[in-house]
Amino acid sequence: MKIATLDLGHQPLFLAPMDEVTDPSFRYICKLYGADMMYTEFISSDGLIRDVEKTVEKLSIYDYERPIGIQLYGHLIDAMVASARIAAQARPDVIDLNFGCPMKKIANRGAGAGMMLEPEKMVEMTRQIVRAVNIPVTVKTRLGWDDTHKNILTLAEQLQDAGIAAITVHGRTRAQMYKGEADWTLIGELKKNPRLHIPVIGNGNADTPVIVKELFDRYGVDGIMIGRATYGHPWIFREVKHYLKTGKLLPVMSVKERVALAKLHLQKSIEFKGGYVGILELRRHLSNYFKNLKNFKETRLKMVTSDNVDELMQLLDYIGENYEL
Repeated sequence: MKIATLDLGHQPLFLAPMDEVTDPSFRYICKLYGADMMYTEFISSDGLIRDVEKTVEKLSIYDYERPIGIQLYGHLIDAMVASARIAAQARPDVIDLNFGCPMKKIANRGAGAGMMLEPEKMVEMTRQIVRAVNIPVTVKTRLGWDDTHKNILTLAEQLQDAGIAAITVHGRTRAQMYKGEADWTLIGELKKNPRLHIPVIGNGNADTPVIVKELFDRYGVDGIMIGRATYGHPWIFREVKHYLKTGKLLPVMSVKERVALAKLHLQKSIEFKGGYVGILELRRHLSNYFKNLKNFKETRLKMVTSDNVDELMQLLDYIGENYEL
């Protein structure tokens, strides 16, 4: 599979951009376990053009992460074009346009999935961004706004004509949010469209190696993007790749292996964000590494309330010595 001249190999796996999740420390871990391409957290165009420090920090990418994309969202064409030019200065491999986020604070302002209510504006915004930057532009979107407005088949052709190099489709409408099963039927139809010559990446419910293989086999997509299934389980990329190659499932990762991973993730979070912030922002990940353990409530509470590195390291050692799956 290629995005413009970027060769990602056969059946690549993508880490979805997720707000407050896909920061540099989490991307480091996902890359370690085999993600073929990753994206930053999605970034506000308004925040970039206003030079908001916390927003600008999200542009930080590293050569070992490549290939990597920066994802932008916004509802104003001029602001999105300006922010794309700013993002391009960080030298990502692609700029991805977020036309799929269903969150109310984004979609109700006309950004993210809210753009699907204004397809002409979406296409024009895309066209202007493609013209404004000298790197590939891609799009992540959904099937449509709701069940009566599933316009992805037409929209994908229009976005291709506007110059995008690939499209990722989440198999739900905005109205569905993240509820129910993702419907890959239209994604499959999109891939079969003889007029569409850009890569089609599928997203939604790709949460086990067996399901990922079934999705590749049934719908023929060029790549699959994994999002929420990586949360507390970033080694899913290694599991999927092993299954695609051998047809066999890897053993479940042991508690001791998870402890070693959690320690590395903690170290990286502190390295990128400093001690206090690094610990606070990692809490959401740490407990999820051990969410299936029995009688873990008290230990989990200690984990998500501690703000001391040494204490957390000792707690992780305790988990490795006293818990089993």
